[in-house]
Amino acid sequence: MAEEKKAPAKPAKKVKGYVAHRMCPKCGSGVRLAEHKDRRSCGKCGYFEKK
Repeated sequence: MAEEKKAPAKPAKKVKGYVAHRMCPKCGSGVRLAEHKDRRSCGKCGYFEKK
């Protein structure tokens, strides 16, 4: 008889590594500073610091 064709195996999912972000000193833990090219900024209170 004819051989059955098997579906190609799905590639494994890629998992992003953990990136340690700085926390906002005004808002406290749980609110991370966004990483920009030349600064870090808080979207909640507007705090920013230059790199």
